[in-house]
Amino acid sequence: MNMRIRKDYYGVETSIVTPEIYRTSKLVSRITGMRVQRNKAVVGGNAFAHESGIHQDGVLKDRSTYEIFTADTVGWKGDNLIMGKHSGRNAFRSKLAELGFDGLSDEELNKAFEHFKAMCDVKKHIYDDDILAIVQEQASRVPEVYKLDYCHVVSGTSTIPSATLKIHKGEEEILQASHGDGPVDAILQAMSQAIGLTPKLEEYLIEAVTGGGDAMGRVNVRMVVDNLEVKGTGTSTDVVMASAKAFLNAFNRYELTRHLPVKGVETKEP
Repeated sequence: MNMRIRKDYYGVETSIVTPEIYRTSKLVSRITGMRVQRNKAVVGGNAFAHESGIHQDGVLKDRSTYEIFTADTVGWKGDNLIMGKHSGRNAFRSKLAELGFDGLSDEELNKAFEHFKAMCDVKKHIYDDDILAIVQEQASRVPEVYKLDYCHVVSGTSTIPSATLKIHKGEEEILQASHGDGPVDAILQAMSQAIGLTPKLEEYLIEAVTGGGDAMGRVNVRMVVDNLEVKGTGTSTDVVMASAKAFLNAFNRYELTRHLPVKGVETKEP
């Protein structure tokens, strides 16, 4: 952006499509599990935020007073509250197109819309970032060897945290219960026992997608399973369920990764 805005100083040009910068930053953040700090220039949450009264007044009169370039120059759409439980499929499709997701298949759109409607039942306000989180979770999905049917967690100050879950592996139905140091650990223990794997949890990150008490929570995990490092992600207004989704996503990634051909090694059909 320095080179684009100050062409007179740098004297160079790039072919970078700057309206994709914000979305690309979000994508990299989701894939790596590293959150962009709010005070980060251009793509941070505070990049186009103005709290002080004199700043707000100046921006309302002329945005260039405090902004050397506009938010949409780098793909910022900003949060709005247009979408809600009464929004239909066409409105949802239009919103996705506005956010840059106009290439979804009908199946992908239907799954995202179902998730959106379920979110409307538990959230009063639906922000653009909530919708982005839905689409990004769909994009991070892999072929589901394991599917979570239900997960029930008990936790508190006077009880041992425990988790009971039912997982489907094809036609096989697996019921498992376990306990742990906390509700998240209990879920991981139960899921590991149900699947028959012993992962080593290397990293567990949780962040709020939006603000408010009903904010969507995104959980990113990094695990080592049988010497393979896999990552998983999950989102939900319930951070415990987001954790369960992230663990399951990681286990499914493990199943996909361990069957991938190794470069330089010839694989033969059985």
